[in-house]
Amino acid sequence: MATVRVRQHVNPLANKYQTPASPLEWEKVYAKPNQPLHLDIGCAKGRFLLDTAKIEPNWNFLGLEIREPLVVEANKLRSELGLTNLHYLFCNVNNSLRSLLSSLPTGTLQRVTIQFPDPWFKTRHAKRRVVQPELVAELANYLVVGGVVFLQSDIEFVAVEMRDRFAAHPAYQSNTEEWLAENPLSVPTERETSVISRGEPVYRALFVRREVVNTDL
Repeated sequence: MATVRVRQHVNPLANKYQTPASPLEWEKVYAKPNQPLHLDIGCAKGRFLLDTAKIEPNWNFLGLEIREPLVVEANKLRSELGLTNLHYLFCNVNNSLRSLLSSLPTGTLQRVTIQFPDPWFKTRHAKRRVVQPELVAELANYLVVGGVVFLQSDIEFVAVEMRDRFAAHPAYQSNTEEWLAENPLSVPTERETSVISRGEPVYRALFVRREVVNTDL
């Protein structure tokens, strides 16, 4: 199979990525649309979700990726394997999340992963990073109470920024003040495997969606 060549980094603020994704018809996407949904933001080639979907048939999996050629290839492989609980979508998550999640069957979004996102090292590029306060707030609107958000990166300042933005929102509860020593998920990403094989650290954090009591009443 020919190798798909794509740019390593895509600027989400570019004009071509400003059109939000259209809402999905979930009953056409999944064989069982009311199963719990795992959302993977920035799924790249999608192998993490592919392997997870194989071993968790009672969950649905949605991978969002801004590099369209990767999405085309991932969906092609998904179809070849006949997986009916897995779908990949090309979009800019920072302007598409609401249109996608607002049509979800109620109570289905139960797990979110954001793993090794593009770091955008320069301060002037900070707005290009995927975990913005608006994304954190939008996820809180749809993630069920008890649902989890798992974050990881091998770039410490990126991991700290992601963790701090979720910690600052009242809807999320962290289970620990320290970085997680182990990945709580059953499948590692390709990036995680590569980083660990080189003996380098991975910074991981897990948040649980909690009930928020409105004290203004």
